[in-house]
Amino acid sequence: MKKQTILFSALGLLSLQVFLFSSCKEEEIPEEPNEEELITTLILEFENTISGEVRTFEFRDTDGPGESEPVDFDTIRLDDNSSYHITVSILNESVSPTDDITVEVAEEGVDHQLFYVTSGGLNLFISYDDEDANGDPIGLHAMAATTDASTGTTTVTLKHQPDIKDGNILTGDTDVEVIFVTEVE
Repeated sequence: MKKQTILFSALGLLSLQVFLFSSCKEEEIPEEPNEEELITTLILEFENTISGEVRTFEFRDTDGPGESEPVDFDTIRLDDNSSYHITVSILNESVSPTDDITVEVAEEGVDHQLFYVTSGGLNLFISYDDEDANGDPIGLHAMAATTDASTGTTTVTLKHQPDIKDGNILTGDTDVEVIFVTEVE
């Protein structure tokens, strides 16, 4: 009788192990569809369409939001009654080598859009000069025109809008937003 009890106990233990092993499969963790990257740097290049002069304005916060203040935070200064071609670069300079997020935004243009909002009576008007595969604007390239001298702000916002891109700044998640003091002289 002892042998039978031991045999049933051994079979019971083996059955329990098989049950536990088969029912405790490792759960698969779904992959984040677009993991948010750290954006430390936003560079705006304004090229005068007549003279070809290039003015570069930067926002650089090498440790990202929080901790330390930005190391560069330029005021945008443009000539009055002028037009410019804008080129934007978006970087993560907290890693080496620097991660050029501009490339990803261009490749995933159908899911991203840069918005430009001017305020404070600023005489600066910005329009898109690029588009994604669906014909919608991305904003890595834009045109700017100034009129009379003025001062205000230019807010540059990168929105992530996967499968919902609709040209609305309120749609989607904000990847980065920078408010530049802007002067038209």
